[in-house]
Amino acid sequence: MRLDVHGAAPRDPEELEIAAAARPEVPARTTVGPVELTVSDVDRSTAWYASSIGLDAIERGAGRVSLGAAGRELLVLVEEPGVRPAIGHTGLYHFALLVPTRPDLARWLAHAARDRVPLAGLSDHFVSEAIYLSDPDGHGIEVYADRPRERWEGLVAQRITTAPLDVDDLLGELEDPASEPFERLPAGTVMGHVHLKVAAIEPTVAFYRDLVGFGLMAQLGNQAAFLSAGGYHHRLGANTWESAGASPPPPGSAALRHATIVLPDPAEVDRLAGRLDAAGYELGGNEAPVVRDPSGNALRLLAA
Repeated sequence: MRLDVHGAAPRDPEELEIAAAARPEVPARTTVGPVELTVSDVDRSTAWYASSIGLDAIERGAGRVSLGAAGRELLVLVEEPGVRPAIGHTGLYHFALLVPTRPDLARWLAHAARDRVPLAGLSDHFVSEAIYLSDPDGHGIEVYADRPRERWEGLVAQRITTAPLDVDDLLGELEDPASEPFERLPAGTVMGHVHLKVAAIEPTVAFYRDLVGFGLMAQLGNQAAFLSAGGYHHRLGANTWESAGASPPPPGSAALRHATIVLPDPAEVDRLAGRLDAAGYELGGNEAPVVRDPSGNALRLLAA
């Protein structure tokens, strides 16, 4: 399905220009960072993320572990025994690990096939090629590689799509997929984007575009929106496919604890925190500000 930008009834061009000029804009270098999740068994999850995804344990504590690639923290797991998947609520749709190259994605897929890692989907989004799966607690995961930016830059709203992934063509990047070695995700793997389940799209866009300052890259009516900084296809996705009108996960859920927005420097963190505070959003957190979006999804604001 193609995703096109849909808005309300047409407005006067001068009014649109004034509204756009009044919107804040995060710096182009704004990205997303580590995602923190609640899991039922941190040892089981740590072993699964090592063997299935290829993430290394970076730091361990009581009921807590941080995982990453080549020393870069990408994921934090916090244990709460007995938690169950949060179905029918807002929260995490998936977090997306961006590998540096197409051969890296092919290498990961070959590993998943050899080691029988259960997959949920394989998609060609025009801007990227993506593989989907879930962890033992039902948290959604995407492993993906971008297509060359010059191919899609400026065309995201018109061309972003979901089509079947050409698996044979992808594996053709490797000399022998059956024997291609894979031990862990490569250095340079980053958190490419985070996709959230939200209760409604309109307040989500109003929050992330008009208050936080991301650009709206594409929108599918009242079902989904994709927002970003610096022209990237999306750093934040949001949809209502499973969560229209839903509430946040109740206590006892395996759920998103927070996602992270990474701004270039502390001054930008302070600037964004100030806008949120002035708009009436409560800021929590100790070492870094934490705010909840209109659907209750928590976001940590961090300086690079």
